[in-house]
Amino acid sequence: MSSTSHYPNLPSEIKSRSLAINDLDVHILEALPATAPKPGTQSPLLILLHGFPELAYSWRKVMVPLSAAGYHVVAPDQRGYGHTKRRGTQNKHDRYTFTDDLAPFRMLNLATDVVSLVYALGYTSVAAVIGHDYGSAVAGHCALIRPDIFKSVVLMSAPYTGPPTPSTFAVKTLIEGLPSLVPPRKHYVVYYSTPEANIDMSDPPQGLHAFLRAYYHAKSGDWHNNVPRPLGALSAAALAQLPLYYVMNLKETMSETVARDAPSTDEAANNAWLTEAELGVYAAVYAETGFQGGLNRYRCATDARWSEDLRVFRGKRIEVPAMFLSGKSDWGVYQVPGAVDTMRRETCAKMREEDFVLVEGAGHWVQQEAPGEVVKHLLRFLSGPEGS
Repeated sequence: MSSTSHYPNLPSEIKSRSLAINDLDVHILEALPATAPKPGTQSPLLILLHGFPELAYSWRKVMVPLSAAGYHVVAPDQRGYGHTKRRGTQNKHDRYTFTDDLAPFRMLNLATDVVSLVYALGYTSVAAVIGHDYGSAVAGHCALIRPDIFKSVVLMSAPYTGPPTPSTFAVKTLIEGLPSLVPPRKHYVVYYSTPEANIDMSDPPQGLHAFLRAYYHAKSGDWHNNVPRPLGALSAAALAQLPLYYVMNLKETMSETVARDAPSTDEAANNAWLTEAELGVYAAVYAETGFQGGLNRYRCATDARWSEDLRVFRGKRIEVPAMFLSGKSDWGVYQVPGAVDTMRRETCAKMREEDFVLVEGAGHWVQQEAPGEVVKHLLRFLSGPEGS
């Protein structure tokens, strides 16, 4: 294992290494329990999957408390992100382009990446796969498809509703109708699927550091306009009630969208959950990689060709214990009308009432904004009657 002392505020107990997995060299952050397991046994494994635009580093505040509870905790930079790169890449970082093959980014392959990681670590069983934002969808598919490996699942900030269904494509039809609204709008997923998105975000007018500061601020509990609520019936008008970072003005870029709500200089300097030094990690990495690797997932989500191999799982439920955990100020919970109810009543067979958790005062980046609360709820879930 190598040191990660160049990452500010990364506990010394967290180490960094890379593993050769399939077509990738996968970079992971790893925290081991202080007490070694008994001979012939393994410490229970937790896999933490980040979202967009994040990194394995996003889990830095929760990894050591989880390992202190006896877990072997692993957070990879997922395919297309950070220090994970395609085998044979000579540079320190990989940089994807819009013309690269999308097949590796289809959901079934992303789940395969996680299964392969488990085996590369020498395990055949995972106590919980925990996914945040787009990582929630990956974690959900892992638990749905391989319950023999993933014994429980935690879905964070993005409700998981299972493989695509006809209703999924109904949502896409509504999204396509947003430009006809007055004023005309567009969905961020559609924007993320365009070749312009990576260009706009990689070289924004305000600079990459300032853009990311504004983006993280706008979706956090710090922005006073984040007061989420269920949107009612599924319609274009309902979607238009979402903040502009979800349903954008038609002619604006994401950097322009979040700039209007950027924090003041004092707010940024005094941010306790994402310091300027910590933000610098993201800015430095994305300056090298660009955003296209992460954006490719959204492109797959907007093109039915890349989810055809999931149809065989349609109607299947997650049968292992499941938890949903998010910030109470996170619009991601309600961005798809009806998704929460579908997740709780249909997709997850074992999601108890107490395991639908919204953390007061936190927004979308809940594991960074309120790490203590996240650890508390995770350990409660993992030690529950079916979660361990």
